[in-house]
Amino acid sequence: MKIAFKIVLVFTVIAFTGCEKFLDRPPLTSESDDTYWTSEEKLRLYTNRFYTDFFDGYGRGFSTTGAPLVSAINNDDVVVQGNQLNLTRSVPNSSIWSYGTVRSLNIMLDRIETRMSDILTPAEKSHWTGVGRFFRGFRYAELVQTYGDVPYYSEEVFNTELDKLYKPRTPRNEVMDSVYLDFKYALQNVRLNDGDQNVNRYVVAGFVSRLALTEGTWQKYYYKDNAQAKKFLDLAVEAAQMVISSGRYAINTDYKSLFTSKQLQGNKEMLLYRNYDAAAGITHSIASLSNLAESTTNGPTSDLIKSYILSNGQVWQNASASNASFDLDNLIATRDSRFEATFYSKPSLLNKGSYYYITKFFPREVEKTTQVDLLPMPSDFVGDKNETDAPVLRYSEVLLNWIEAKAEAASLGGAAVTQGDITNSINKIRQRPLAPQATARGVQPTALLNLASLPQDPSRDPSVPALLWEIRRERRMEFAFETMRLADLRRWSKLEYMDNSLNTDIITGGWIDFPAQLPSELKASNVGKLAVVNTTGVETIYNGTNGAAMKGFYKNTANNPRLPFLNQPNINPYLAPIGLVQIDDYAARGYVLKQTQGWPQN
Repeated sequence: MKIAFKIVLVFTVIAFTGCEKFLDRPPLTSESDDTYWTSEEKLRLYTNRFYTDFFDGYGRGFSTTGAPLVSAINNDDVVVQGNQLNLTRSVPNSSIWSYGTVRSLNIMLDRIETRMSDILTPAEKSHWTGVGRFFRGFRYAELVQTYGDVPYYSEEVFNTELDKLYKPRTPRNEVMDSVYLDFKYALQNVRLNDGDQNVNRYVVAGFVSRLALTEGTWQKYYYKDNAQAKKFLDLAVEAAQMVISSGRYAINTDYKSLFTSKQLQGNKEMLLYRNYDAAAGITHSIASLSNLAESTTNGPTSDLIKSYILSNGQVWQNASASNASFDLDNLIATRDSRFEATFYSKPSLLNKGSYYYITKFFPREVEKTTQVDLLPMPSDFVGDKNETDAPVLRYSEVLLNWIEAKAEAASLGGAAVTQGDITNSINKIRQRPLAPQATARGVQPTALLNLASLPQDPSRDPSVPALLWEIRRERRMEFAFETMRLADLRRWSKLEYMDNSLNTDIITGGWIDFPAQLPSELKASNVGKLAVVNTTGVETIYNGTNGAAMKGFYKNTANNPRLPFLNQPNINPYLAPIGLVQIDDYAARGYVLKQTQGWPQN
């Protein structure tokens, strides 16, 4: 597809949506651009169209793009049976950014200014301009995370304006300086309250804390631009502090219930959630994909399992022999409570990647119904009939964005992190209530983090200070199998954690005592296929006679590592290349479109 059609969407009809159900609002009507801009309510309907663009939740039906569990399998948390997923290693024939959303937002901002000045009050105009600029900044922040330099447009562009359509890529810092101004405006002008499940200033601030932290750390670690890094890290702290100081939010729900509830309305950890309701025809399939009836080839890596802190605050290498054990029952009883809430309590043949089955998105009561009471699966946990609400933006993320941004900024001349900061962020999360079922399994609250006695982790990356290492560990436990891990590795410039030759713990899965737990696997058909790796890295392959020795982290001998992607000529795993067709299209019209940094400029 030619670049002109990628960027330009002819605006002849405005399709907009509106109904009671958040994020899923079917079209009610359509109008022309000339007749549409006549009321604040029509502005609200127009912005509703952007909610599903930015706030994926659990997706809809069998569509899981951007949803957790499915969209989070290519990182060091997930081992795949067979070939590990690869990062991009070559320039595609055709691929480029989409500017449809940017153009729609620029149209909205223009119409507010040119056609609605006499219709909106000053406060209304400021609010909706802030909403538009928030979404525009959001989209540009996503674009630069993917491509680096991208063309920047702050106004409507027409298909006759070839010099604008085929303009060169704008330097990333210039783009993000404009995003910074958009975010600052939104933080000052979007309403504090605009009704349930509508974007308000706290929703803006929560997302700005994420996006500014992301840009700040990209600038610090990838571009080595400390001034730009500090600017965005300070913005992340400011935005997160706005949410924290509001007093509106709290960590007051057990972990698993955040992902398995059919009613998140009123939950004080939710800045934004997506509501599902079968009566309105709005359902998803994420819970079905983890319902203990579906098989999967994707499971947790040994590296992720090892990273969970013990409930006493120690790392496994420094724990007593009994606490350091990786037996699943022991892991549940001795690790951070999020471990028990994330995995099924027994090794499962249904997870061929790891033998540890991910149940983070599957309700406890339905697990009991099907696995203990042995009753049929309720119909709303089969196929795409799931009705559990999806967290979109959680308070725990804001707290972790805040403490990480403060810690990163401290190394660039900002104030040092204090124990009070830790108390008001990580330790609030660790004091989250435990579910009764977790307590019955022996789960204990995790010890509070003490700045004066951080864990001495032998596996810590020596280039990462101890405090940042623990903050990053907290993110890993909190957001496991959501959608943040790969983005975090990229912004930290730590994709080497995904390199199988450097990290052998990402091709093995859960700890299995095959003779005791899965004896049926020790049969002739599995000779040469099953292997285990002990804590010192020694691998034992099942040969038909050594069943008693098959105790360790499971490894399928057919697992193949990722292809090399680091330090390879003309491969930049941190930024995406654009297609040759688009580069040629620019050239054919007398313009120049440069390839993404780190990819061959041909």
